[in-house]
Amino acid sequence: MADITDNVTIPDFNSLLQMDPYLKPYEQDFKRRYGLFEKGLFLLEEAEGGFDQFTRSYRTFGVNRQPDNSLLFQEWAPAAEALFLTGDFNGWDNFSHPYKRKEFGKWELCLPPKRDKSPAVEHKTKLKVVVHTKAGERLYRISPWAKYVTQAEKQVTYDWVHWDPPQPYLHIHPRPKKPASLRIYESHVGIASPDPKIASYTEFRLNILPRIKDLGYNCIQLMAIMEHAYYASFGYQVTSFFAASSRYGTPEELKLMIDTAHSLNIVVLLDVVHSHASKNTEDGLNRFDGSDSCFFHSPPRGEHTLWDSRLFNYSSWEVQRFLLSNLRWWMEEYRFDGFRFDGVTSMLYHHHGIGSGFSGDYSEYFGLQVDEDSLVYLMTANHILHTLYPDCITIAEDVSGMPALCKKVSEGGLGFDYRLAMAVPDKWIQILKELSDEAWDMGNIIYTLTNRRYGEKCIAYAESHDQSLVGDKSLAFWLMDKEMYTNMSSLVSMTPIIDRGIQLHKMIRLITHALGGEGYLNFMGNEFGHPEWLDFPRKGNNESYHYARRQYNLVDTEHLRYQQLYKFDRDMNCIEDKYGWLAAPPAFVSTKHEEDKVIVFERANVVFLFNFHPTRSQKDYRVAVGSPGKYPSYYNHYFSNVACYLYVLLLITDFC
Repeated sequence: MADITDNVTIPDFNSLLQMDPYLKPYEQDFKRRYGLFEKGLFLLEEAEGGFDQFTRSYRTFGVNRQPDNSLLFQEWAPAAEALFLTGDFNGWDNFSHPYKRKEFGKWELCLPPKRDKSPAVEHKTKLKVVVHTKAGERLYRISPWAKYVTQAEKQVTYDWVHWDPPQPYLHIHPRPKKPASLRIYESHVGIASPDPKIASYTEFRLNILPRIKDLGYNCIQLMAIMEHAYYASFGYQVTSFFAASSRYGTPEELKLMIDTAHSLNIVVLLDVVHSHASKNTEDGLNRFDGSDSCFFHSPPRGEHTLWDSRLFNYSSWEVQRFLLSNLRWWMEEYRFDGFRFDGVTSMLYHHHGIGSGFSGDYSEYFGLQVDEDSLVYLMTANHILHTLYPDCITIAEDVSGMPALCKKVSEGGLGFDYRLAMAVPDKWIQILKELSDEAWDMGNIIYTLTNRRYGEKCIAYAESHDQSLVGDKSLAFWLMDKEMYTNMSSLVSMTPIIDRGIQLHKMIRLITHALGGEGYLNFMGNEFGHPEWLDFPRKGNNESYHYARRQYNLVDTEHLRYQQLYKFDRDMNCIEDKYGWLAAPPAFVSTKHEEDKVIVFERANVVFLFNFHPTRSQKDYRVAVGSPGKYPSYYNHYFSNVACYLYVLLLITDFC
């Protein structure tokens, strides 16, 4: 009997095997995945005229104004008995405007224009879909395709607000080209203010974008943009997938913010959550048509036990329409430049990574534990994005180490451009929590920073938002703790703890930047050693915004030492921009000396020297270099008072 993979040919699979010959025993798995991917594209072409039209379904679902100003409403609610539209426009009459049942669980309603030819539903009008179930329930729902939802003061749930401005914002500036060296400033609009409040798109545009440009970051990764009813979820419990969060402002203000970033030659990525969805029913996707499935698998498969959320049915035609169109919507309407896909590990495996340590054995990445429906969805999403937008950037948040995650789909991979090097920040936190300075293991640090699949790009980072959340500490707080409150002023004497903390903060970030990957990420505020942690208003803290902010005022105060860290971060990015080590091949490590606590490596014609010894400066230290000559140094710092940490950065492209 013929194997289903016999007729499948992966165009560039040999190039993948050249990178990693140990994948050869799993060739049939790769072929099966690629065959499912090819079949999906063929069916899209046959049934929908191709993925270009299919991924523009936001033009036909939800509500869309037609050329004659009539309004077309369409929903997918396969388990519903009847659908009605209600809202301000009809005095909230629950029965006056019924949808017509169409094929495949779809429902449609067309509202002709008013006598004056204006739309029957005006801009900013509130709407609801009334769903009648076969069990006799009457449910009030927000369209899954709603483009704007708002929450009234003292109201728990969100309202669907028809967004159709008479003068929509038109983007002026073209998208920047994909950077060769990706330097990411991970950002959350709501906390982008020193004041205890929710900041706005406008405040971010006026106050934060200039800082990002000054620091030398060329990419912004925006969190918590997709609407989420629960602010403290950090944006990871999405309720309205097509709506930009209204708590920061209007869709047009977000478009202006992104357009302004483009004018500064900064690309903008969306932190997209397609791994799960909020369990909310009245203002979320859950039980939209009254059933326990619709967009999701039925329980228990359709529930994530740790996240208390719903899991998509990626094999469903209409779910694929919804999610792929969602990606296209953010690219087209808001002109994002790509995505950081959240929760990829949960998507890839039926066990969702729960209780799995991932030893690196290849058997963990193939077989029945892999959810090939979601894996093929990710292949399809990356293929479509990179076909339609060649400069699109996609990043996977995966802790498992799935092989070929960041290889092209034509090679049998999943098609991501980068994966997050999630072991790196965990290693730094472990070192600072558990080891004395004398016990730092140079070999282990190098191993963690260089342990990545050859030919698959990684985003390195010393800390992200995860390390700033309540229950953990930022690097600066681990290093300096309570002394940050009293001894960060240059008007008082430098204490040993602050001295050590500032120097190690710089060294950790520089070695991570230079050795850890092909891209670099920093969470907003951490570049200058933001004190304290991050905690959103919730019942447990009396709805306080005190820790849901970034205190940029600290770096603006000249006598505070936060400026030293800020300037170092700026210089680090500036030098990388000149020499491009992130875009260069992996570094060659020439020295790892445990007794001296010295690490030396070369990358992009730059020699990096790090002395992590807590008490001894290394003078006249001999190191090997690739080419003979004299080497001017960019950084050559000796700290002889208490802590003698030394790092020297030499640029061999400038040798005499």
